[in-house]
Amino acid sequence: MIEIDASQGEGGGQILRTSLALAMCTGQAVELKNIRARRPKPGLMRQHLACVMAAAEVCGGTISGVELGSPQLRFEPGPVRAGAYSFAVGSAGSCMLVLQTVLPALLLADAPSVVALSGGTHNPMAPPFHFIERSFVPLLRRMGADVQMALRRHGFYPAGGGEAVVEVYPPAAGGLRPFDLMLRGEPQVAVAEALVAGVPRGVAQRELEALAQALGWSAEQLQVMPLRQNEGPGNVLMATLQHAAVTEVFSQFGERSLPAEEVARRLAAEVRQYANSDAAVGPHLVDQLALPLALAVRAAGRPASYTASEITLHAHTNFRVIERFLPVVFEVSAERGASCWRIDVRPAG
Repeated sequence: MIEIDASQGEGGGQILRTSLALAMCTGQAVELKNIRARRPKPGLMRQHLACVMAAAEVCGGTISGVELGSPQLRFEPGPVRAGAYSFAVGSAGSCMLVLQTVLPALLLADAPSVVALSGGTHNPMAPPFHFIERSFVPLLRRMGADVQMALRRHGFYPAGGGEAVVEVYPPAAGGLRPFDLMLRGEPQVAVAEALVAGVPRGVAQRELEALAQALGWSAEQLQVMPLRQNEGPGNVLMATLQHAAVTEVFSQFGERSLPAEEVARRLAAEVRQYANSDAAVGPHLVDQLALPLALAVRAAGRPASYTASEITLHAHTNFRVIERFLPVVFEVSAERGASCWRIDVRPAG
């Protein structure tokens, strides 16, 4: 039984999701205490309960402490089972975080799986669908797995109602393969998209114009993505930066009281920070890549390395939780100045 103090480090829901994922991947039971203790509303929220129930279904695990607001949880996994699954958050909570919980285990299953998800597909403080599809999934393919994603319906807070279908194809015998990602490579494509549903199209146009002015981008790099009115209200401004070795997606969400120009300013700041570094990945992808790469290092018995423009407390916390379950060590060091960090993932011992 692995005991995790879920108030450590960043102290958010990622500790729960990483613990559930790795409990399934390793077959080790886990007990979490002080779940989300530092949040204004501590304990398990509805979207966290959805992650717990999804994990239990994928592996036939047993759970205790599963109730709204609970500060602790005990999870005893069974063997991971490939199959067809359907998981609904039941609110506007992120269904991409449910996927994040079960995907690592399904990548280790002995057959493909299909996962139908419903809830929020584009949420603040969670990886949006397009980030998972464009940034994260291509790196899984480099590890030997394959994931195919289809967005059926966008889902925004507070309405939710999004739908996505994900096909998971585990790697061939030998498991996930580690790789090094030190440089992003030559730039290939840079585009901005404004998604609007139930929001005036003029808002999207103002966001794109302000972003283009801030970044010096041309009109050909801008696109308004009008969605069905009943998918909203919702508004996301996204920048996709495709390089030879990696694609990064940065997002900012429109709010009722937030001017379109401020949404663009915030996104431009993120894009500039990444552009001013020669690291391979940004502050969100460094976190997402850590778990599958650690599984690959465990399977192959050899290290992997990558570089990041920023290492957040969220990422540091995720590294420490992963080390509790897997015989790996994360080492972080400055590389080519303060705007580039090197992460080495090594077999422990």
